[in-house]
Amino acid sequence: MGTLQVFKLTLILGCFGSIAEGLGVNWGTIASHPLPPKTVVQLLKDNGIKKVKLFDADSNSMSALAGSNVEVMVAIPNNMLSMMTDYDTAKKWVNRNVTRYNFDGGVNVKYVAVGNEPFLSSYNGSFLNVTLPALENIQKALNEAGVGSSVKATVPLNADVYNGDLPSAGRFVTDIADLMTQIVTFLNQSGSPFVVNIYPFLSLYDDANFPFDYAFFDGGSNTVNDNGIVYTNVFDANFDTLVSALKAVNLGSMEIIVGEVGWPTDGNINAKAAYAQRFYNGLMKKLASNTGTPLRPNQYIEMYLFGLIDEDSKSVQPGNFERHWGILKYDGQPKFNMDLTGQGRDVTLVPAKGVQYQSKTWCILDPKAQNQTAMGNNINYACTFADCTSLGYGSTCNGLDSSGNASYAFNAYFQDQSQVDGSCDFQGLATETAQDPSTAGCNFTIQILLDSFGYRVLVPVKAVLFHVFVSVFFEMLW
Repeated sequence: MGTLQVFKLTLILGCFGSIAEGLGVNWGTIASHPLPPKTVVQLLKDNGIKKVKLFDADSNSMSALAGSNVEVMVAIPNNMLSMMTDYDTAKKWVNRNVTRYNFDGGVNVKYVAVGNEPFLSSYNGSFLNVTLPALENIQKALNEAGVGSSVKATVPLNADVYNGDLPSAGRFVTDIADLMTQIVTFLNQSGSPFVVNIYPFLSLYDDANFPFDYAFFDGGSNTVNDNGIVYTNVFDANFDTLVSALKAVNLGSMEIIVGEVGWPTDGNINAKAAYAQRFYNGLMKKLASNTGTPLRPNQYIEMYLFGLIDEDSKSVQPGNFERHWGILKYDGQPKFNMDLTGQGRDVTLVPAKGVQYQSKTWCILDPKAQNQTAMGNNINYACTFADCTSLGYGSTCNGLDSSGNASYAFNAYFQDQSQVDGSCDFQGLATETAQDPSTAGCNFTIQILLDSFGYRVLVPVKAVLFHVFVSVFFEMLW
């Protein structure tokens, strides 16, 4: 058995046994205080995770992955797709981000993700004309570089590129059906998989009448009967809708990888740690048993959990939950018990090691503050530049009183600014304290230290007069 086959079929979780077959994670880095890449790679290794999907080709992340044997899906962001329609540019990208690391002890790149969900309706068709040419050029460049047989280009797509009232009726959506047919035909010819992102949580989020238990794997009370095939969960139904769409274009046996699947833990009434734990418990059992889906039974499904770590600087345009998809907190600590072997044991993930934190100092509303009329503007200011999504309806800190809301917002900004002098003032409304203001359900964060992986130079802001904010970020090259 070859080395890559060993990585694909056997994933070791320390002394606890093999983790679910085909399991990987998404590693996003849109955070105010990201963990050092080497810490994250060690975290992957400590938990026996042998596959990781990136959202760019950051040299720090790639360098940290060198020598780890972790299988990598490196990515080209959507804003670079138009550049990749020029073949010389595509060749340079492949040389800089793939073949550069192709040496003994280098990075085990398995896939290149050309864009990420480029056909979302929110992009207004911006990438419709450039995705396929970019995909073709990247695969051609991989082939000419001599790595095309082991490194495949693909396009991670959202599940909204296909639809159907029942799984058996699955088809690519009419507006892009021709383009999707061209893409999957090219992927098939290249030996590349179809990568799809499936989110049962979003089914609940988008439809207030969606049957709650159908989003999980242990419900059973809500089922869908498709000509005698009974679906007990929306994941299987969604996956098989894609299988039917591929079958309709004569590619019914094409390999499918689930590029993103997960459940957020905050920022929405259905985004709770308990629900995430329930979802992952069912998902891991399903993955470990290799039950497949009704249209693809008795086979493992390769998938990447979304995501590894919370990202407090992500856009919240889709919803406040966007910053809370991690199976680990911002500092690499577990949120809930999770057994990657799929055996349902009461175990936790191995946390990140050696994490260093800012001093145990919080910023809260000064009980002696007089300038109450400025409260609203100061809270809005703090939450404009820091993460206050936990204060929203149904979120973990939604039960705080008005003083607690102010304190949470002030502290979020204070920590985001790395506790720099002057960042806990808010026109005299705030004060620093060494007493943790956290409650049983609401955590007031102490941020991690920024080190040589991501220095920031910050200008203290003592007031919100004119709402002027100055922040300068520097990133040190390795």
